[in-house]
Amino acid sequence: MVLDGKVAIVTGSSRGIGRAVALALAKAGANVVVNYAGRADAANQTAAEIEQLGRRALVIKADVADTEQVKSMVDETLKELGRLDILVNNAGITRDNLIMRMKDQDWDAVLNTNLKGAFNCCRAVARPMLKSKGGRIVNISSVVGLMGNAGQVNYSAAKAGIIGLTKTLAAELGSRKITVNAVAPGFITTEMTDGLPPEVKERLIERVPLGRLGAPEEIADTVTFLCGPAAGYITGQVIAVDGGMTTVMK
Repeated sequence: MVLDGKVAIVTGSSRGIGRAVALALAKAGANVVVNYAGRADAANQTAAEIEQLGRRALVIKADVADTEQVKSMVDETLKELGRLDILVNNAGITRDNLIMRMKDQDWDAVLNTNLKGAFNCCRAVARPMLKSKGGRIVNISSVVGLMGNAGQVNYSAAKAGIIGLTKTLAAELGSRKITVNAVAPGFITTEMTDGLPPEVKERLIERVPLGRLGAPEEIADTVTFLCGPAAGYITGQVIAVDGGMTTVMK
């Protein structure tokens, strides 16, 4: 398997895209740290499925917006699993509203988790990856970070910031064989989209040239590729996995 013996941290991996990424990396041979902030039951279920695949799973509760909790997560990973090769920054929240109605705390919460959280994790893993002279960082951005979305000024700003973070770190860390890339999902079938009325789903699908919502596993497959040897000469890139949506949205 292409990731045999590797160790990955996947933030926000108790459910949704993060869970799919954690399972895909395990299927490719990696041992995985399942990070979560609030859903211990879901995190433990993800870990159980990873172990059923014959890989090690380490469940760690940590708020990625908290610098010390992130540092402790990385330290525990190194202590328990012996190395750290891959970081997938997936943890994120939404607090949607139009700008005139958006509260300070909703702006701060989204930026702290979605952008500062990714920064905290990248900074914490940089030293062990530099020491081992290699690593893979994949940041989960969003198509709204590329094109904006009314009612999501905080989320769009955070996801656009992820792109700048990705490109800068690719330049900073490339000399030590650490690649840094971003994946920008489009409309993906998750718990959030499952709860949408049928007419809303239909309007979303109308914006996608391929005519359907994406699956979490399709994001996970792209992330797994970027973490493997076939992507060794790819860094600083943003790959939209969106059914072609950003090709037609201006």
